[in-house]
Amino acid sequence: MHYTTRQSSGVEALGESPTFMAFQEQLSRVAKVDRPVLILGERGSGKELAIRRLHYLSARWQGPLVALNCAALSPGVLESELFGHEAGAFTGASGRRKGRFEAAESGSLFLDEIGLVPINVQEKILRVVEYREFERVGGSEPIEVDVRIVGATHADLPALAETGQFKRDLLDRLSFEVLFLPPLRERREDILLLARHFANRMATELGRPGLVEFSPNAESQLESYPWPGNIRELKNVIERAVYRSTGTRIGSIEFNPFVCPWTPQAETTATPTTESSQQTAPVIAPTKRLSLQEAIAQLEVQHIREALEKNGFHQGKAAESLGLSYHQFRRLMAKHKKAL
Repeated sequence: MHYTTRQSSGVEALGESPTFMAFQEQLSRVAKVDRPVLILGERGSGKELAIRRLHYLSARWQGPLVALNCAALSPGVLESELFGHEAGAFTGASGRRKGRFEAAESGSLFLDEIGLVPINVQEKILRVVEYREFERVGGSEPIEVDVRIVGATHADLPALAETGQFKRDLLDRLSFEVLFLPPLRERREDILLLARHFANRMATELGRPGLVEFSPNAESQLESYPWPGNIRELKNVIERAVYRSTGTRIGSIEFNPFVCPWTPQAETTATPTTESSQQTAPVIAPTKRLSLQEAIAQLEVQHIREALEKNGFHQGKAAESLGLSYHQFRRLMAKHKKAL
């Protein structure tokens, strides 16, 4: 049995590991309490999906869920985006404009990367949390607002508070509950479940019939990889593997798409030579042993030839017999084109 939630955009969360289930239970419990919440987690671990679920399980689910990435804006623009501005507040402010707080009235405001909010903007957010009112940039009239603030970050907020980069009072107000979203490496029971979900969704997008399967080698690769980019990286890796495959079985996984299909050769600079030295010298067969790189190259060529012969020179079947994807096999052939 696994846990999943759905919204209009599709599967919002998927997992069956004890760590993931414990997080979802905490999320469900605090969703019903109308207080600020902080969700801490690494990039790509699914913080936005968790916050969407928090909102739709709360009493504010019929209100708007408004999001703002605080890392993407300069301090001046961030303040205007949050609180709005009056006409003439700054150059280019030709009219009054409402901010995200007003847009989120009766709903939830999701502040992503809240640890990067500058101090002067933190002070205005603190006033909203304490008094439920603020002033637009360039204005003096207090505006009342009813909004639940949900913050997310991968930063160490207590450490930032110790160094004066984050207001201690604001941290205290926002941390009614602090949830720690586990990284993918701490919920390895979910890796294959997520991989199959992403794989079959990609196959459907490509119009391919049948369910995608992973070979034991591919499953082992997926479960042993550390996943520094978390679910976002897993999704990209799996979708790329399905896209590059020719069938419904994934033989192996390629994690790094920036692998050059040929061996880069160092440029050589010609040096002046005398007329005598330009004459062709007789070629003498080397007597030294093969280098490790040469030995590996010979072994790869041998395996490619044998796989092709055994599979009637069908490249897709030859690739699968070697535990490689079709794309990986083609690049290996290109690498040894002259030898083949």
